[in-house]
Amino acid sequence: MEPILYLDNNTLRAVLTKSSFLERLLQSNTGDVVASLVGTGNIDKAAIFNAEGTSVWAHSQGFEVAPAEIKEVVASYTDKGEVKKVQSDGFHVSGNRYVTIKADDRSLYGKKVWEIQLRFSGREGVVIVKTTQAILIAHYPETIQPGSAANTVEQLGDYLISVGY
Repeated sequence: MEPILYLDNNTLRAVLTKSSFLERLLQSNTGDVVASLVGTGNIDKAAIFNAEGTSVWAHSQGFEVAPAEIKEVVASYTDKGEVKKVQSDGFHVSGNRYVTIKADDRSLYGKKVWEIQLRFSGREGVVIVKTTQAILIAHYPETIQPGSAANTVEQLGDYLISVGY
């Protein structure tokens, strides 16, 4: 079979075929997807929710997104205002506040804010991508370039959309 997605960031060399990837998803082994994201080295924690945000499918240990936090994320996708609420107020993931860097119908990017001083904490942030049936939430540490993290998550989002997920 031809590879559908090849993630190679010098730390992960995994070739996923359409059938094996879909089998894992259909068997609810979405933990493999989280492990693959983290395994790239561009992401250190991740979670996957259904598109409505009502069910967590998988998450990295210690990276839990509270119900109120996922509601903020889902609301950002349904907000059709010229300036989305999430752009002015920011959002929260796993107990941390993020300033919105990008917010559109598919992607939401944020930079972590120190609550005490209300300023950016360097390059630490999150990349959130909505697909047809899922929401991918990925955290990257300060040691990772934001563009590398975004490309990793967006590529997985592209693949999931291409196979109807």
